[in-house]
Amino acid sequence: MQFLLLNVYHNYVDAHIALGMLIDNNINCHLLNEHTISIDPILSSANGGIQLMVAEPHAERALDLLQNFNSENA
Repeated sequence: MQFLLLNVYHNYVDAHIALGMLIDNNINCHLLNEHTISIDPILSSANGGIQLMVAEPHAERALDLLQNFNSENA
C-alpha cells in the first residue's frame, strides 16, 4: 500500500492530535520522524518535520477531515 504525505508538523502535540482524529475516523495513517523530532526538536527543519502519512485510498477523505477540523479549531 502506498502512503502519501498529507501534512507536516513541527510540534509533536499537533501531529498526534491530527493522527488521533484520523485514526478515530478509520483512516489508515502514521507519522514519520516523530521519534527523532521528539528527542531533538532542533532537527525538525533538517528532517522535514513530523510527516503525517496517509494511505492513498484514504487521502481525499483525510484531507477533508483535517481541513474541517482546522477550520473549526482556528
